[in-house]
This record gives sequence, structure tokens and C-alpha cells, in this order.
Amino acid sequence: MFSTKALNKSTQRLFSTTNPTNFKVTVLGAGGGIGQPLSLLMKLNHKVTDLRLYDLRGAKGVATDLSHIPTNSTVQGFTPEESDGLKNALDNTDVVLIPAGVPRKPGMTRDDLFSINAGIVRDLAKAAAQYCPNAAICVISNPVNSTVPIVAEVFKKSGVYNPKKLFGVTTLDSIRASRFISEVEGTNPTQEKVTVVGGHSGVTILPLISQTKHSMMPKETREKLIHRIQFGGDEVVQAKNGAGSATLSMAQAGALFAGKILQGLDGEADVITPSFVDSPLFKNEGIEFFSSPITLGPEGAEKIHSLGNLSSEEEEMLATCKETLVKNIAKGKKFIDDSKL
Repeated sequence: MFSTKALNKSTQRLFSTTNPTNFKVTVLGAGGGIGQPLSLLMKLNHKVTDLRLYDLRGAKGVATDLSHIPTNSTVQGFTPEESDGLKNALDNTDVVLIPAGVPRKPGMTRDDLFSINAGIVRDLAKAAAQYCPNAAICVISNPVNSTVPIVAEVFKKSGVYNPKKLFGVTTLDSIRASRFISEVEGTNPTQEKVTVVGGHSGVTILPLISQTKHSMMPKETREKLIHRIQFGGDEVVQAKNGAGSATLSMAQAGALFAGKILQGLDGEADVITPSFVDSPLFKNEGIEFFSSPITLGPEGAEKIHSLGNLSSEEEEMLATCKETLVKNIAKGKKFIDDSKL
């Protein structure tokens, strides 16, 4: 029987206003398919006391809707139609979540989105560099392998780049891996942890199955599982039949990652999660950004962890991953060079 007492305790924790941590969070692209559920989940995070939503349209309506939820945060919506709308959304914020951009459609890869989303991310990064240069910037807009370098280059040109505060959100790959491996093995997905490294697109997504308790999985089963993790987004795009891409699962992934960022900023111990960051792991091979587990703290990314022991199969996949990442990163950097900021 469901416990009412347990429900009451859970509700009290969720809506508690006792000793709140005062963090300001801004969602850029809050009116979109990812932005709306992401904004809802951030409204429910007890560490957020000032939630700001920005989009070309709809942000004020989403903000008003969310403002009726009794959690310890105010919510404001901003649009470019009002004077200083973007400035007010970003001014002195602690965390910026960027899901803005167009969704992927059937037949499109993440790289196909580049020509549109690159410009959107560039312009939002310019504003963030001006109005909240010390904020933790969390990039969700695809293709992450290229949009994160875009943000980095914009911040460098503005003279405010802090590699510890720029993050590409790859959490969706991790939660898919947990779900998919549990389906294969018949286990509880909440108890499955799969470290996923590399990047956030196709063959750059490298799930380290050898480091799980299912390392002896049959080769054919393992290969199918890895392919599904790498291209899981295609399932959603095809199932939605042109109506969008992964929005709800991406919102959950974004909220989970933002929660980790807030825990780190709040000084909680042992906050570790994967992210696509400015990384030393393969810089000597010309790969400036790479996703691996990182320890988060008050200053952002405090430690970047190594990949650990890999199987021979994973070593081969890593080589392919790195070849692709070099091109993806260069594409983002070239976009900014050509923009002549």
C-alpha cells in the first residue's frame, strides 16, 4: 500500500522553503519543446530561487504558468520585443541553460542542424559573455560537438573565457545507456550506471560497457546495444514522424545536469558527472574538447577524470570518435573565425 506519510515527507522536501540556496538560473529557448519541460523541472529544483526564461516568443506565458507552482522561486519571462529583454534575462545569473535552436527532423543528423543553430548559439553566447561572464554555461543546442567550441571562441574573443564554466550537456547519452542496458539485461534501470564518454553525436558517443557489471555481454548483443545508445535519438525522431526530436528525455537530462552544477556550486562533496568540456585528455592530439566524468565544485569543473581501462573494442571506437571530434570542433571554431566577431 502506498504510504501517505512518505508522500508528505517527499512533498515537504520538494516544496521546502527552509534555508533555501539562492541560485539564479536562466533558460534560453524556454518556449520550445525542450525549453518548456526543462523550465518546469528547474522550477521544481529547490536550489533555484530566481528562474528567468527567454525566447523569441512564449516565454512570458510559460513563466506565468510556472509561477503558479508553489516552490521557493520567482519566475520571469523575457522576449526580444521588450527593451533589454535578453540583458535582464542574463544579468548576474549563476547558470545558463541553452536549449535554443531548431529540432532535428527525419533524415537529419545533428550536423545538419549546424547552419541554423550555430548562429543562434553564437548570438546568445555573445550576450552571455557581456551580461553574465562568470555564469556556468550549459549548452544543449545541437550539434554539441560544434556548438560548445562556438561558445568558447565567443568568450575568448570577449576576453572572459573560463574553461571551468563551459559545459556541453551529454547526460542524455548516459540516461539512455542506463535504460537500454536494463532492457537487455532485465534489471532495474535506476541501478544501472554506464559511463559514456567522447562526444554527443553518433560514433563520437562511446559507452564503456566493459566498465559495467555486464562486461561479459555477448558480442552481438553488445554491438546492438552500443549502436542503439549512439543513435537512440533517431528512434524518437522517426517515432514523432517529423513533429520533433527528443524533447522530454532531453529536458530530464538537462535538468539532471543542471542539478549537478548547482550541487557543485553549492559546495556539495563528490559531485561527479560526464560533460563535454575543455579537456586535457587528448589535447596533444588536437582535440580541445572531450566528454568524460568531471568533478564539479564552486568554481565549476574542478577535476577531469581519465577514461580508465578500455577494452580493445572500445579502444578502436575511441580512435574513430577522436577522428570525428577533430572535424566537429574545427567546424565550430571556423564558424566563429568566418563570423569575424
